[in-house]
Amino acid sequence: MASNWNVCGVCDYRHITKPSVVWCSECDEGLCEECKDHHSISKGSRNHDTVSITEYQKLPNKVLQLARSCDRHNEKYVLFCKKHDCPCCKKCVVDSHMECKELTDIDDITRNIKSSNAFADIEQTLSEIAENIKRLRIDREDNLASIGKKSREIEKEVLETRVRINLHLDKVQNAILKDLKTREEEESNKIRQLLKSMTDKEKEITELQTNIGNIKQYASELQTFLALKHIEKDVVAEEKYIQSMVKSDGANQIDLLCKINPPCKV
Repeated sequence: MASNWNVCGVCDYRHITKPSVVWCSECDEGLCEECKDHHSISKGSRNHDTVSITEYQKLPNKVLQLARSCDRHNEKYVLFCKKHDCPCCKKCVVDSHMECKELTDIDDITRNIKSSNAFADIEQTLSEIAENIKRLRIDREDNLASIGKKSREIEKEVLETRVRINLHLDKVQNAILKDLKTREEEESNKIRQLLKSMTDKEKEITELQTNIGNIKQYASELQTFLALKHIEKDVVAEEKYIQSMVKSDGANQIDLLCKINPPCKV
């Protein structure tokens, strides 16, 4: 697991509890005010980039919980195995990756990850998904309004027809109106369910976009790389949702029709 960012790592090592005010991704620990000042002038850490804890907390929980070192061997990741799609420490290589040919230095693969094509593709895909869901939602909202309008038009037609026919057709009128209301409710409920699902998806996409933005601004290169692996799966799921919507009847236009036969002679 990632270090506890709530408390100063240096003080915690000395069994002193102080709240951290900044986070150093290079050291993988938080720093209090006093340790922050020492960290900024120390020869070994003066060039480290730090971010305030307030900003660091904006990162998604999944990113905050990502480990920078191997859970099995408690050593830092040094390589990335493309075959198994996972980071490896030195001991991992010996234990499980001796036969793997595509091992890349973790620093090389995470360098400039935020400006990489992979990161840009994720941002672009999320933007496209959000736009597609928005278009589908607007289309369903328009459809919901058109159903209500068409229902009122049909009701008017039924009532006007009722004036021209004999009283014994009261039952027919009531049956038609009841069926109309039932159909309207059934189809409206279907669309409302779809709208609720789409609204939920919009919230999920917005959250992913917010997370991507915060990751891009505040996460370390390694955190960004590891987070992308998680987010890519979420993006694939959202893309499949869009594809399923387009292929299913849920994206088809729903309409109400009613044909009134000419009045019969009594």
